[in-house]
Amino acid sequence: MTTPAVLLRAKPAGVTSHDVVAEVRRSLPRGTKVGHAGTLDPFATGLLLVLIGRATRAQRYLMGLPKTYRAVARLGWTSDTGDRDGELTETGRVPDRLEIPVGEQLQRPPAYSAVKVGGERAYARARRGEAVETRERPVTVHRAELLWHEGERAGFEIECSAGTYVRTLIADLGDAYCEELERTAIGPFRLADAHLDRLVPMGEALAFLPARALSEDEAAAVRHGRRIGGEADRATRLMVGDELIAIAEPRADDLQPVVVFEPA
Repeated sequence: MTTPAVLLRAKPAGVTSHDVVAEVRRSLPRGTKVGHAGTLDPFATGLLLVLIGRATRAQRYLMGLPKTYRAVARLGWTSDTGDRDGELTETGRVPDRLEIPVGEQLQRPPAYSAVKVGGERAYARARRGEAVETRERPVTVHRAELLWHEGERAGFEIECSAGTYVRTLIADLGDAYCEELERTAIGPFRLADAHLDRLVPMGEALAFLPARALSEDEAAAVRHGRRIGGEADRATRLMVGDELIAIAEPRADDLQPVVVFEPA
C-alpha cells in the first residue's frame, strides 16, 4: 500500500490540474488513488497539492485552506472567460481605481467555471453558447495589494478564501481581465517548496488541525473506526507519538474517526 502523502507540485501553464494528477498516477504503482486539493485553470500556474493514496480521503480539509495568488490584470480590455484564453476585446477604458475590495462578499462564479448549473458544468453550457446564470456565494478576500501599475497592466497579490475566483475579482475592476495568475500558497504550503516535488507526510500536511494523543487501547479502537471519548470543536488529528492514525470529528461528547489512515 502506498504511504498517504501530499505532493507539492508546481503546475505550468497550458495543462489542466487533471493532467498533473494523471502524470503523477502513471508514476505510481497501478491502482494507487491520486487526487488534488484545488483546481488551477489551464492558463494559471503555481502550487497544486496532489493527494496520494489514502490522502485523497482528507481532501476536504485541505480544500478549505485559504489561497494566495499573484495576478496580472490587463486593463482596457475584456474577456468572455475572464482570462487570456477567452475572446478578447479592446475597449480602451482603463478603470479609474485599481482597488479590489477586501472582507466578506458575495461573488458570482463566471460562466466559464466548473460549478454545476442544473447538474452540468457551467463551462460546458457556456461553450455551447447557452446563457449561464450561476448563483452568488459568499467568499472572503483577506488581503488585496496593488504591487505595480505600468500602462495597461497591473500586478496584484491576493489572499482569499477557498472557492474565490480571482479572475472575477479582476474583471470586477471594470474593463479588465486576468492575463497571468500564479498560486503562491495554500494555507501553510508554499510554491517555493514545490520546486523539487516535495512529498509531505500526512501528519505534517495536516498540522494545521489540532492533535489528540491516543493510548494503546484508544488507538486499537480508532483503527476499527470506533468512537473514543473526548471533546473538540472541529476536526482533530488522532496521533500515536508522531504517527497520524486518523482524523476524527466531534459527535456529542465523543470523537468519531472519519478518515482512518492505518486501518486494523
